[in-house]
Amino acid sequence: MEVDIVLGIPRGGLPVARPVADALDVPLDVVVASKVGAPGNPELAVAAVADDGTTWRNDSLIGKLDLTTGYLEDEIEHEQRAARQKRERYREGRPPLSLTGKHVLVVDDGLATGATMFACVERVREAGAASVAAAVPVGSPRTADQLERTVDHLEILERPRSFRAVGQFFRDFSQVSDEEAMALLD
Repeated sequence: MEVDIVLGIPRGGLPVARPVADALDVPLDVVVASKVGAPGNPELAVAAVADDGTTWRNDSLIGKLDLTTGYLEDEIEHEQRAARQKRERYREGRPPLSLTGKHVLVVDDGLATGATMFACVERVREAGAASVAAAVPVGSPRTADQLERTVDHLEILERPRSFRAVGQFFRDFSQVSDEEAMALLD
């Protein structure tokens, strides 16, 4: 698998992406998406939107929850603004790396619903990448199977059948601060 650039998904994906980029001796940058949560359950991702507006929707969940178009449009607009702000904060004025014609590896700390990963992968494709691969240490087998059909290559260390949450497979799954994650881009 050829890789020209590694993109980490902030915050938790950057501590995983930094050693990957170092081992491959390629630049590290960020790709940002923000999760759109279900009403009353913000952790249940019904969609995710990247900083450029690229949106992934969980249509089956949206249908089950009978969400209105108005709710989705409002939340997607709100989360796109949040993703743009995060991108600007992480870049600190640095321009993004060009992805046109590049072999890009998107890295996160794990896959649960995969919402942000799916939005980020689509964002990278829309930016003209020659190929898009993804890498995570652990993930839901069902989500990993879906992602495998979306990317050119998937590296995943574990697909445990007993998967409930990404954090259950880490000894320490403390939240990474923006400052800690941003320091990994230097």
